[in-house]
Amino acid sequence: MAKLWAGRFEKPTSALLDDFQSSIPFDRRLLRCDLLGSVAHATMLGEQGILTPEDSAAIVAGLQGMLSDLQAGTLTVDMGAEDVHMFAEAELTARIGEAGKRLHTGRSRNDQVALDVRLFAKDACLHADTLLRELLHTLLTLAAAHTRTVMPGYTHLQKAQPVTLGFHLMAYAQMFKRDVKRFRLAYDEADVMPLGSGALAGTTYPLNRERVAELLGFSDVTDNAMDGVSDRDFLLSFLSAASICMMHLSRFCEELILWSTNEFGTATMDDAFATGSSIMPQKKNPDACELTRGKTGRVYGDLMALLTVMKGLPLAYNKDMQEDKEAFFDAYDTLVKCLPTFTAMLASTRFDAGAMEKSAARGFTNATDLADYLVGKGLPFRDAHHVSGTLVGKCVREGRELADLTLAEMREVSPAFDGDVYEAISLRACVERRSLRGGPAPEAVDASIRRVRDWLEAMRDEARR
Repeated sequence: MAKLWAGRFEKPTSALLDDFQSSIPFDRRLLRCDLLGSVAHATMLGEQGILTPEDSAAIVAGLQGMLSDLQAGTLTVDMGAEDVHMFAEAELTARIGEAGKRLHTGRSRNDQVALDVRLFAKDACLHADTLLRELLHTLLTLAAAHTRTVMPGYTHLQKAQPVTLGFHLMAYAQMFKRDVKRFRLAYDEADVMPLGSGALAGTTYPLNRERVAELLGFSDVTDNAMDGVSDRDFLLSFLSAASICMMHLSRFCEELILWSTNEFGTATMDDAFATGSSIMPQKKNPDACELTRGKTGRVYGDLMALLTVMKGLPLAYNKDMQEDKEAFFDAYDTLVKCLPTFTAMLASTRFDAGAMEKSAARGFTNATDLADYLVGKGLPFRDAHHVSGTLVGKCVREGRELADLTLAEMREVSPAFDGDVYEAISLRACVERRSLRGGPAPEAVDASIRRVRDWLEAMRDEARR
């Protein structure tokens, strides 16, 4: 195919360069966005009198025909084209003739690709938002079912204090709620229309940029042509949001992997989300979790790749920026595979409440409450901490738990102990007394669940408007 820009050159480009710089293998995914952007551009050119009504109508009809063929799967993309933009224009010209050559009036591939990627990024953000909200609904349902399922909370992967599974799950709900916010911010960054920036300095044609933005559903237009063609911050925001979201998934997966081991024995993956071994008949491997954990590094790599591409680029557009799409597409594809798989896997996971409570009963998770009990009896906290630690040391040496100690044994360390100490250090009392907002008490977790449900409902109502 003859290059549409070949007029200045005396010889054709090397086949090596053609192959090296061709982006059609990956930017063909932008074809729908490219056609939609061109329909809006051609419509505006006609309305502004830059194109005749006849040419504008012919171009729009040709582009809509291509869109219909694309939707039907009958549009064959020429893989020999330099990029998706060149293919679309050449295909349009082949269909409608001379008018097709006028489509590019008042624009450059620089602002054209910026438009296409922004359109795609907006859809990607909305897709991620939908999948995250589905995950949140699953988490809320599970958390509501386990507000009284006592389990050990950990710091340094050492048992710390008793909490509940519902409380633990709601910690992840807060993370994924923040992820929703990050993707919405990335959407807002992408929701700015760059067409009209030209190559870098705008154009002398009397374009109506706001009309193009209106036709394409953008909330604003870019305010500087150089920035309009060279900005990829919105993609970095998407990749950053995706990386943080994958980090949250990976942390959750790591815990589920641990909980499903024989050593923990508190969670069981559904058979539909586990695999076996080709040699060891007993194995049940948490592959969905492990793959998600592994793919997190892949998304991190996509973010670092684009950050590195952009870090030394002078204004305005540079060919380096062609490298933005593969990283973006890869991160997007990875994220939208991981999220629904993880959600379905989590929904089908079985948690052993009895094993969780037994685990919380071991490891002195009530030692802090023993100290707090003594504070209630008038001891300074530092003294109470020392008494509790002394009793823990005694139990460690003797292979016992705090509740196994007799009242007399406790009083040997401090006369402040009374018979009510056993109720004070029961696991359920330890949990239920922590009823401040953000705590693990059932009523506090229920309130947290309600707040997130209300937030999701508000987000849904906002999207409808």
